[in-house]
Amino acid sequence: MPSRGERPEDGAGPVPAESSTLHKEELSSKIKEQKVVVDELSNLKKNRKVYRQQQNSNIFFLADRTEMLSESKRMKTWHQAKF
Repeated sequence: MPSRGERPEDGAGPVPAESSTLHKEELSSKIKEQKVVVDELSNLKKNRKVYRQQQNSNIFFLADRTEMLSESKRMKTWHQAKF
């Protein structure tokens, strides 16, 4: 029997409809967030600095704008593929 929080892509079997709906809403939200990030990075002037937040931390590091833009586009595509 699947434990709480497992999804079909985990190979655990069927998931209740409300869990599936929550998963779709979460993915939709992430896609919208990535669209905003891509738009913001695309419209920055070339000389602007971009910072990346260290995961699970309040520490930010200077990052390359073009790398961040490329990564954000990849993440947006990845989320859309899962949707």
